[in-house]
Amino acid sequence: MAKKPGQSVRGSTTGRPIMVLLDALGRRWALRVLWELSSGPSSFRDLQARCGDVSPTSLNARLKDLRDLQLVALTEEGYALTRHGRDLAARLGPLNAWANTWAKALG
Repeated sequence: MAKKPGQSVRGSTTGRPIMVLLDALGRRWALRVLWELSSGPSSFRDLQARCGDVSPTSLNARLKDLRDLQLVALTEEGYALTRHGRDLAARLGPLNAWANTWAKALG
């Protein structure tokens, strides 16, 4: 089960919202699922294929966590980002651009 703000997580006994978010995003496949859903809703099978054939057990666990955190919802079209999930995905774009610039600087 996903931890929520106020609950202690790795590296934070206070459960500050940013620490809880970073802990959730640091879980295996979490960022990839969010990234793949940023282009639109997806069925479980399609999402599994787009995530490099992640195991069904791992994908189910991650989707459950992301649903508990209200970042992903199951809709008639499949799994989709919620309003909070879309807002987070939009904020990951600039971080991705920064990471690419940083990687080039590292050589």
